[in-house]
Amino acid sequence: MTEPAPSEKKTDEPQPTLLEQMGGVSGLIYSSVPVIVFVLANAFFGLTAAIWTSVGSAVAITVLRVVRKEPLQPAISGFFGVAIAAFIAYRTGSAKGFFLFGIYASLIYCGVFVLSVVVRWPIAGVVWNMLNGTGQAWRKDKPSRYGYDVATLAMAAIFAARFVVQRWLYQEDYTGWLAFAKIAMGYPLYALGLLVVVWAVRRSDKRLKALAESEPKPVSSRTLPLRIFAPGATPLYLPPERAPVPATMDATWVP
Repeated sequence: MTEPAPSEKKTDEPQPTLLEQMGGVSGLIYSSVPVIVFVLANAFFGLTAAIWTSVGSAVAITVLRVVRKEPLQPAISGFFGVAIAAFIAYRTGSAKGFFLFGIYASLIYCGVFVLSVVVRWPIAGVVWNMLNGTGQAWRKDKPSRYGYDVATLAMAAIFAARFVVQRWLYQEDYTGWLAFAKIAMGYPLYALGLLVVVWAVRRSDKRLKALAESEPKPVSSRTLPLRIFAPGATPLYLPPERAPVPATMDATWVP
């Protein structure tokens, strides 16, 4: 029995899922740790201890992900998010200041997502197709663009809800509930929004594939069938393999 040549073996590796790109299940857990640590440390040891322990937990998580060779992007972005939140809490001298950056970041995200729909460049479609290298064909198809509009507005609604709820809790000084809302309205709501994005992607891909299959293929004059010419006539263009062989003369023949 012969083994297949190395070149015949499949080299395609499975593409990471969207959850894996976000850091996987561990990423969902890691993102909550600095917030929980901050709230507990603030309740028992005060604001200064809460700031340092939250930053320390973010550093420890980043190092752990590096050692375990897990995706770094979620860890790095999470670290900087915690660092900025801790700095604001330090500058304001209030524990609830730890959540101020995330509150107004949600408002900015909401505005950007809505604006992208207004200018007919919905972010859900732009980002998804850019990451997958599928071009801009979806923008020429109105139903596809409409689906991405819906997905983008769904994400904008999530950011708007986060801002409204957490801003109210911030004004009422409910720091504990503010931490709970930050965790509960984070990845769980993002997951719901991503379901709408996946729906829009599948809808668009199905439509674009159907449109591509229904388009007539261009016909070249060099590949026209020979039966369209009159019997005995020589067509002006022929495929190279159908071209007639030129006649030859035997120069050694003498009459």
